[in-house]
Amino acid sequence: MLKTTRCTILLLSAALGGMAHAGTPAVADTPQNALHALDRLGYGPRPGELAQVQSQGVDAWIEQQLHPESIAMPVELQQRLAQLPSLRLSAAELFRRYGPPARRAAGDDEAARKQVNQAAARVTEEAMQARLLRAIYSPAQLQEVMTDFWFNHFNVFRGKGLEGRIWLGAYERDAIRPYALGRFRDLLGATAKHPAMLYYLDNWQSTAPRTDLFGEVKGGLNENYAREVMELHTLGVDGGYTQKDVTELARILTGWTYLPRLWLQDGDTPFAFEPKRHDAGDKLFLGHHIGDDGQTEGEYALDLLAQSPATAHHIAYELAQYFVADQPPPALVERMAVRFQQTGGDIREMLRTLFHSPEFWAAADQGNKFKTPYRYVVSALRASGTEVRNFRPLLSALEQLGQPLYGCQTPDGYKNTEATWLNPDAMVYRLNFATALGSGRLPLLRDEASLPPLEAPTPMAAAMTPAAMQPAAQPDAPQDRPPPPDPETLRATLGNTLSPSTSAALEQAPPPLRAALLLGSPEFMRH
Repeated sequence: MLKTTRCTILLLSAALGGMAHAGTPAVADTPQNALHALDRLGYGPRPGELAQVQSQGVDAWIEQQLHPESIAMPVELQQRLAQLPSLRLSAAELFRRYGPPARRAAGDDEAARKQVNQAAARVTEEAMQARLLRAIYSPAQLQEVMTDFWFNHFNVFRGKGLEGRIWLGAYERDAIRPYALGRFRDLLGATAKHPAMLYYLDNWQSTAPRTDLFGEVKGGLNENYAREVMELHTLGVDGGYTQKDVTELARILTGWTYLPRLWLQDGDTPFAFEPKRHDAGDKLFLGHHIGDDGQTEGEYALDLLAQSPATAHHIAYELAQYFVADQPPPALVERMAVRFQQTGGDIREMLRTLFHSPEFWAAADQGNKFKTPYRYVVSALRASGTEVRNFRPLLSALEQLGQPLYGCQTPDGYKNTEATWLNPDAMVYRLNFATALGSGRLPLLRDEASLPPLEAPTPMAAAMTPAAMQPAAQPDAPQDRPPPPDPETLRATLGNTLSPSTSAALEQAPPPLRAALLLGSPEFMRH
């Protein structure tokens, strides 16, 4: 207890103190540039990676990251992902096994309903495990970073009903990950048609109003997705559209849905267009007349949105903010927006422009981005080289730090700016995590078979509580805990980034506390 208190005091004290492509000049293969590339294109270095990137060449490493299909996945990572069976199931099969049909089959049997809830919670946990496994261990780091970026851009929330929980992994696998470095229009279409998005923003039940034989109006428009696809996914809040455009797009997208009744007959098509639900009238969207043409109307509307200069600027701004600075350089944003339009929304080409820009390598913008809780936890696991077999302590830490995986309730997703995450309470939680990880107190090696089943969180508010989806605390044995990180290895992994005040605090700290001090240092809070 005394050591923990002393370590926390030291951590608080330190925190308070503290390209050869297309004619561009080659990036010098210095430790500083290698670390900057690892910190921005990925979640920071693992032991030995700093020297590896220097040896390979920073430019060559960046180009390799832009082509994740060329990077071999470690066999152990593949084997561990293969042990998560729900990752292989389609959205329809997930619905059949864990969704409303399973709940209806349970009827009023309390034990059976509890079993259904636990099974659905296990599906959610496997999606979370897969995300963390890849982020920590995959050498295709840019693929993981971009998956996180786009998931927040096209956010869905785990707390909106049973479907909202069981489809998370399928949504990331089918609609985000394959397109993360591809063409924006393909990504936009994949998210628009996935059941997770159709369910989350209610477009699956949006229909043209109908009058029945008794004069009663049935059905009706739902404008949620139409509004968010323009405000958040494409044009941006100042993108030049009107409320009339929102209504017209909602009319255009009536009939874009999924059909559970087909899934119950062993169907497996995630998206369906229902002509009977579609508003067949003429529309005027963003100044373009659109006649009755069924599903093609929606495809044309998405084409218009993806091709808009406002969308190019919006995406360029968000990417530059994510990779360079909270207030990104306007000239860089403009060049990236131009590249978006020149290439038909090629995300890889936008990123290549970004990574070979002088703004990306400017000394003033290196080490200036404050890590989100997710990036902080993942980078700490990578830098320390800690083996993880039990991911629940990490999921719990993310809950306490305010960024539970798939837990952003609003459609704008988690922010990545300092103003969002830097506050005294958050710093205390981070320092507690640094102390626990740095002193080897987290039961990260506990055998999963010994853990009790997860209880599914109740929808909405409860999903945001720190203890959501966590089993009751159980005593852990010494063999459940990995050894503390070696402070000298950790310091070498992080490069020469410590300020004089942090270095002095490190020298004064007892050796058992130095790893925790490094992970809780103000320098490690940034990337």
